[in-house]
Amino acid sequence: MSAVMVGVDIGTTSTKAVVFTLDGKPVSQHTVEYPLLRPEPDAAEQDPRQILDAVKTALKLAVTHSPVTCDDVACVSFSAAMHSLIALDANGEPLTASITWADNRAAAQAARLKASPDGLDVYRRTGTPIHPMSPLAKLLWLRESKPALWQAATRFAGIKEFVIERLFGVSVVDHSIASATGLFNLQQRDWDDGALALTGLRREQLPAPVPTGHRLPALPCAAELGLPPDTPFVIGANDGVLSNLGVGAIGPGQLAVTIGTSGAMRAVVDRPLTDPEGRTFCYALTEKLWVVGGPVNNGGIVLGWIRDVLLAGEDADAALKLAESVPPGAGGLLFHPYLAGERAPFWNADLRASWFGLHLGHRKEHMVRAALEGVMFNLRGLLPVVEALVGSDCTIRATGGFARSPLWRQMMADVFERELVVPESVESSCLGAAVLGLHALGRIESLDAVNAMIGATQQHKPIEANAAAYRRLTPIFDALPRQLEQQYSQLAELQRRF
Repeated sequence: MSAVMVGVDIGTTSTKAVVFTLDGKPVSQHTVEYPLLRPEPDAAEQDPRQILDAVKTALKLAVTHSPVTCDDVACVSFSAAMHSLIALDANGEPLTASITWADNRAAAQAARLKASPDGLDVYRRTGTPIHPMSPLAKLLWLRESKPALWQAATRFAGIKEFVIERLFGVSVVDHSIASATGLFNLQQRDWDDGALALTGLRREQLPAPVPTGHRLPALPCAAELGLPPDTPFVIGANDGVLSNLGVGAIGPGQLAVTIGTSGAMRAVVDRPLTDPEGRTFCYALTEKLWVVGGPVNNGGIVLGWIRDVLLAGEDADAALKLAESVPPGAGGLLFHPYLAGERAPFWNADLRASWFGLHLGHRKEHMVRAALEGVMFNLRGLLPVVEALVGSDCTIRATGGFARSPLWRQMMADVFERELVVPESVESSCLGAAVLGLHALGRIESLDAVNAMIGATQQHKPIEANAAAYRRLTPIFDALPRQLEQQYSQLAELQRRF
């Protein structure tokens, strides 16, 4: 019997590898961080070679520092952030950095496509909302703004595909990552002819799509990373769908809410579903399961910004303690958390952050509390949109870095007015990847086996006095972004000129 399984998550700000026992207990992990590069306005890039090194280092150190024997590993499986794009030359060398989901330089191309007759049709076929985050929009931007680079590029891939090709020597993309590109036909499970025509790409310029349970070839550098040479590797899926799996939110009436750097609300369904207004995504988990929901740009990134700007770089605990000193509602102060534009439900890269309602009685602690509450108000706006697809009164399971904070967990329960269940392990994407790998290799009969692996859970029920305060503020919070849409666009255009 193999002793361990390993999940590797190639994230936006770091790569994390976690070694689990076969019953889901984490016994070792290692994280390697890397910067988000902003070489010009609206850019958000990363160095793909640096991320490749991070994957190898994280995997090696998680395995070699494990207290459990790793002589026999059941599987290693991969999770990764979505929507990245890298242009490659004929030798597979990067011509660009990895352009991440947070890059907004394709805003004009996305807006034009969204307003065209093709926009909603492409969304309905591919399940990826029309937005600068999507590789579809990024490809249109590259072709128009960098013609010489476009001509030099032979192929295109995302960061996960780049890492897989460098490690295993194959150019493949899992259906889950592919379904987040805006280029993948959900019904046909192949690259979409119409989307390819819009970009001018040929199929052979993209990695070959494979199921999320696809077994990769033997890893040539396995011994160098402390792994047996016959270790099975499974390609895995994207971080969002695996987070649902990792918290056990894969049944009817179950929602997963994740807040990491960004955030998302997701539910698992048994067929591809899209929203009539194009507000939600639909991504593959397995051949029979799909995940629908909405992502937000502004999750933990807001807490990090508050800490750096208002608190002179103090740690997150100091910010949370300051927020806890103020009653719910922050003295009537609202913060719209659109520091990085916003995706669902607005899909508007021009939204901007602001405090609304400041007066002389407000102090720094009110501003911090309002910022944390703003993240929750914003996420709550997704609830009716997602439940319109999957049914109402869903239970909520929460995960991500925010779940370590009792204050933030209770805040979510109060704002959402729902009971919140938080599994003991917050490494949901890594656990989801490992469980998907076990299932792909026939080591477990059903993905439901994850329910026995997630450990103890914590419950948070809404506190009525807190919920009542938030209930009074929610309509004001929700109304402002719609009313100020024109002004946001005007201001964003001015900011691009500075």
